[in-house]
Amino acid sequence: MAVKVIPLTDKKINSAKIHDKDYVLSDGDGLQLRVRSNGSKIWNFNYKHPQTKKRININIGKYPGVALLNARKKALSYRDLLAQDIDPKENREKKLAEDKKITEHTVKNVALEWYELKKHSVTADYATDIWRSLDRHIFPLLENTPISSVTAPMVIDLLRPIEAKGSLETVKRLTQRLNEIMTYAVNGGLIFANPLSGIKANFKKPKKSHMLALTPDELPELMMTIANASIKRTTRCLIEWQLHTMTRPSESAGAKWEEIDIEAKTWTIPPERMKKRREHVVPLTDQALTLLETMRPISGHREYLFPSDRNPRTHANSETANTALRRMNFGGRLVSHGLRSIASTTLNEQGFEADLVEAALAHVGDNQVRNAYNRTDYLERRRPMMYWWSEHIEKASQGNLSVTGFKSLKVIGDNF
Repeated sequence: MAVKVIPLTDKKINSAKIHDKDYVLSDGDGLQLRVRSNGSKIWNFNYKHPQTKKRININIGKYPGVALLNARKKALSYRDLLAQDIDPKENREKKLAEDKKITEHTVKNVALEWYELKKHSVTADYATDIWRSLDRHIFPLLENTPISSVTAPMVIDLLRPIEAKGSLETVKRLTQRLNEIMTYAVNGGLIFANPLSGIKANFKKPKKSHMLALTPDELPELMMTIANASIKRTTRCLIEWQLHTMTRPSESAGAKWEEIDIEAKTWTIPPERMKKRREHVVPLTDQALTLLETMRPISGHREYLFPSDRNPRTHANSETANTALRRMNFGGRLVSHGLRSIASTTLNEQGFEADLVEAALAHVGDNQVRNAYNRTDYLERRRPMMYWWSEHIEKASQGNLSVTGFKSLKVIGDNF
């Protein structure tokens, strides 16, 4: 005959003595109070797993924080689950995981996890642009939305006003970035499928536009304008440095003195500053070295070749050259990135080997063997081409006071 359990009372619980070892007071139907040797009292519900029949304890909480009446209510809810062949402990863990998805796995939190990985595969400037776009367009409305609650109609409605403004390129980039975030969430087991996989089809496609650039025969006009413009010496040198080295605006603006090897006549840009995250070595021509000597009195004692005007401890903004070109009335005709296009078009028209031109522009192809070859043999083969290009620029500058021309050094020395 089973021993009859006498239900607990608050008086009995409070008068329970502390022993050297833990012991259990039973309230019946699986509810137990464990009296610990340290004086604490903890509610447990003891039951058999509905499938394995193994004995399991599930913690309900400490007494008196969890009162006797509340402990009984919780035990009753667990018995109801067992009557449905549902394990209370597994059910609780499932609910905790679901709650975590709602409170922790929000759009912003998941985006942040994705961004921490993404930023290592892109340049610092591009990483900043990614986060800024999300912070500006996505987070204001979706920041605390559980990632599992995001739907295509929700995001489409969010992006419609941006499309209405005509910012189609922004919409395109946001849909790409949101898709990457959702794919990250799928791979992390946070959601079962990406609900945004096809949303780009709901928006107008941005028209492809070529980078604004001058034609090769307009180079003399550019050099004359730069020479006569009222711009700072650092800005002028930055524009010409970008032109001679055929590098991207951010690569030129962020150039460091430590990356320069005067003896080897090279500028080595580390992977983290390159668009394709791959080291790029630029052969330096005599004209490029002249630009360095022009900048040495200004920034030779600092980290960056082209220091910021506002804060000399950091580098010039990648938009510095663009701003200067607009002030020189090249707006709508030329952007600083287009300087590379002038070089590319000119060199290809002059019959230089296409692969050498592509290597000079740091364009990375899909052929890994060929890319490895480019990094070794192409460096020395690029030197004559780079020398020709610098001399071509200098010829286009004759009479126009280029920084690299002897006449210009005298004039620019008097014009800050």
